Amino acid sequence: MLPRQHKLTSPQQFRRVTKKGRRAGSRSVIAHCYQQQGSETLAVSGPRFGLIVSKSIGNAVVRHRTARQLRHICRELCVELDPAVDVVVRALPALVDAEPQQLRKDVRSAVFRALKKLEKTSAHIAPNASTAKNAEAATQ
Repeated sequence: MLPRQHKLTSPQQFRRVTKKGRRAGSRSVIAHCYQQQGSETLAVSGPRFGLIVSKSIGNAVVRHRTARQLRHICRELCVELDPAVDVVVRALPALVDAEPQQLRKDVRSAVFRALKKLEKTSAHIAPNASTAKNAEAATQ
């Protein structure tokens, strides 16, 4: 079970991560990652995770088993990720046939590839922002 401080709890949080974040996929999951900024990071005590396990995965028993497996993997990832990161893991139908070791590998791979994309994007944006500040200071 994930502690409350490591959970995304509102639809707005899920929407922000899936719409504004970066995503990467594997055979069994898609991971969306979003770096919190500004005032969003003040109250955060660790990375937060959200799970999307739809009916396409199977009946309720299969969906709950899948969610438990994903929560366990997310709990392991808590110590490895930046505290200001939000992650949404979307289960794909191929997940049902995956072995637990393969599932762990798929989730880790997707999350870290999404984080790498996020870092590239933020690294690309940061120099432009500082350049804009320097240009503004030069004109004054």
